[in-house]
Amino acid sequence: MELYDAMRSTGAVREFTDDPLPDDVLERILDNARFAPTGGNRQGVRVIVLRDKDTRSALADLGLTAARRYTAQLANGESPWNPLQPTSLDASAIEAAQVPAQMSAPFREAPVVLMFLLNLVVVAATDQNLDRIAVVPGASVYPFVWNVLLAARNEGFGGVLTTMVVAEEPLAKDLLGIPDSYAIAALVPLGKPVRQLSKLRRRPVSEFATCDRFDGAPFVG
Repeated sequence: MELYDAMRSTGAVREFTDDPLPDDVLERILDNARFAPTGGNRQGVRVIVLRDKDTRSALADLGLTAARRYTAQLANGESPWNPLQPTSLDASAIEAAQVPAQMSAPFREAPVVLMFLLNLVVVAATDQNLDRIAVVPGASVYPFVWNVLLAARNEGFGGVLTTMVVAEEPLAKDLLGIPDSYAIAALVPLGKPVRQLSKLRRRPVSEFATCDRFDGAPFVG
């Protein structure tokens, strides 16, 4: 499909039909996605293709830890997992939160789940000494993830980038035999969408792009 059409219609897909995602199609998706940029072209991304239902279910269960906090904070009027706004909830309130089934269903029901890893040995984290959460290393993995979602859209499939399992990264790494030098960046279920969106809603350019300064005039072409 045309590139701009794909960019404007690649939404988050969490409900899938029973249609399979054949290996040859998945290989074609990954084969095209691999041309995403990485820092220094070091190509430190690894992908684990997860089809085993027990493994996917175990990862879905591990994601419930973060999902409980997300659900509890949302119900409490907070911004879930925000690094600048700590939660006011105690551990017992978070543990008691009931996670909606649809938050873990995609990992159990999608025909395939992809785990994206980043080799920290080869990244340049230029923000590592700043007094904030590091975001720069993501530049070497998330373009790859987005390329996978765009390629999946082109093939008539869809998915969603999730990170809930990262809260239990040590357990997830033990489960899949992942070396210490790798970080889990995302878990992405892929399959045939139950509903395919044709148009997404986003803020106009003038609301997020400014000229010359953060407080500059809105950019208008």
